[in-house]
Amino acid sequence: MSLPVFLADLDAYLAGDTPVLPEIGAQFVLDGAEGKHAATVKRLQVGEVLILIDGCGAGVEARVEGVDKAALALQVLARHEFPRPAVTVVQALPKAERSELAVDLMTQGGVGTIVPWQASRSIAKWANKAEKGRAKWRSAAVAAAKQSRRLSVPEIGQLAQSSADVVELIQQCRMAGGTAVMLHEEASVPFASVALAEPLLIIVGPEGGLAPEEVEEFRAAGAAATVLGPEVLRTASAGLVALAAYGALRRW
Repeated sequence: MSLPVFLADLDAYLAGDTPVLPEIGAQFVLDGAEGKHAATVKRLQVGEVLILIDGCGAGVEARVEGVDKAALALQVLARHEFPRPAVTVVQALPKAERSELAVDLMTQGGVGTIVPWQASRSIAKWANKAEKGRAKWRSAAVAAAKQSRRLSVPEIGQLAQSSADVVELIQQCRMAGGTAVMLHEEASVPFASVALAEPLLIIVGPEGGLAPEEVEEFRAAGAAATVLGPEVLRTASAGLVALAAYGALRRW
């Protein structure tokens, strides 16, 4: 069974900072919400080993040396690097009740970066609350990463406020030698037939689908329009399905 995973400093990570990991051989106290969860919910005991991560691609193995009601005393044994996958999903803002579900599912599916996008047909509007929205997505990504025992947490990118912002991401991906695809129900090219290369950029539209002008802009920038089977997927689950298909085709 894989080792349980905890953020070395949950508050720092949720605030957008990178937690500082202890060095090999150092003593470390895991307290706060993570320490309480480890001690009272996971009920870790002296001698057990866990992984502390900074959420950004690095982590350490640590052995439990002491336990109280809300903290663990740890001895750091080894350091590892856990780079984020080179897969980005540009996710059009879903309806409020599905927003964090989309992040949860994509985290389980192995996404590296999630970029929220204010698509022209998005029902949800972040307007002046983009940072609040990103904070909620970051919390959802942390919870899903820990549950699935991921050793890196997906990065939540800045809000793409228009199709022009997405075009820039497509161009950056293509210049790096990667593949950009958009999921489009009216496309005729199956997702599985596209020659996919990392870095990979996947564009997921909103509940109403991609607008025709968005499709044309993205195609002109170098993104392939692809279809994921005969069914029309919900925006909250489309990213996961694409990630799972990519995993089966190229990664697993």
